[in-house]
Amino acid sequence: MTTTDLSTTVTVRYFAAAAAGAGCDEETLVVPVDATVGDVTAAVLAAHPGLEALLALCSVLAEGRLLRDPAAPLAGATTVDVLPPFAGG
Repeated sequence: MTTTDLSTTVTVRYFAAAAAGAGCDEETLVVPVDATVGDVTAAVLAAHPGLEALLALCSVLAEGRLLRDPAAPLAGATTVDVLPPFAGG
């Protein structure tokens, strides 16, 4: 994680339909140092406004930890996964 006084970077990995919508499997986004899930979501939407409807259905994992609350802190996580609902199993 690269840190400045007010911001840091986080690697966001997209899967399935989220990757198709974002046009990439992975990217680095700038978020506040004390980022929450909501901050990452806002950064994703700023980069990919077309993902709004899909992102509302996605699960967000920080370092493999499922975070459902937009106010949940990333707590130093450097990787966030965006997973849409999957069919089958």
